[in-house]
Amino acid sequence: MADPVSTAVQGVEATAVAGTVTPHDFSIIGMFLQADFVVQVVMLLLLFASFWCWAIIFEKYFLFRNIKAKATKFENEFWSSEALDKFYEKTKKRTNHPMAIIFVAAMEEWFRSKNSGTQSAQGMRLSLRERIVQVMQVSRNRELENIESGLGFLATTGASAPFIGLFGTVWGIMNSFHSIALSKNTSLVAVAPGIAEALFATAIGLFAAIPAVIAYNKFSNELSRFSNKLDDFSVEFDTILSRQLEG
Repeated sequence: MADPVSTAVQGVEATAVAGTVTPHDFSIIGMFLQADFVVQVVMLLLLFASFWCWAIIFEKYFLFRNIKAKATKFENEFWSSEALDKFYEKTKKRTNHPMAIIFVAAMEEWFRSKNSGTQSAQGMRLSLRERIVQVMQVSRNRELENIESGLGFLATTGASAPFIGLFGTVWGIMNSFHSIALSKNTSLVAVAPGIAEALFATAIGLFAAIPAVIAYNKFSNELSRFSNKLDDFSVEFDTILSRQLEG
């Protein structure tokens, strides 16, 4: 039979050894504060990218909703108007969306040529039509560039954030194995905190990347549809102007 005194001593020693294990904070803030400096930098970079992506997402959401509503209202007013001159005078005071800007730019080129008296000859009429088409195309491209700004950051974040997080994970795991080699302690208790902090970097990378990819695909489709809508309006308006020139 085992000596009761010896058993008690061993129990006390085991308790003492267990008590030497440093308690580890596995909360989000705790894992960040206890992580390696490089892993902390990776986490901060990914959190900043995520914050900036969400700012772009909200900005683009309200922007697309606004310009689509204004474009629909503009088209209804345009097709119900009786005279282009009167509609132009009313529209040029509130050119606050791309379709109105394209229309006003084309009408201003029309009036400049009309006032200069160059629309009488056939060659001049063709030249005027080409200039109006070019003005509408330039205005369209400029407006689409303004709308598209920020989407590139969403694409970059969606493509690179998982790999940046993976770099933080690999770095953290390397530090964990280095600590094992120094302490010669292969227990899971010793290695778990470092691995948890490392995997936390990957989680932040995915947290930044997934919304960025979804938002980029959505807004790219929205931009493509709105671009087609502007192209259709430009073609229709060019047809109207060509009738005016022929008349």
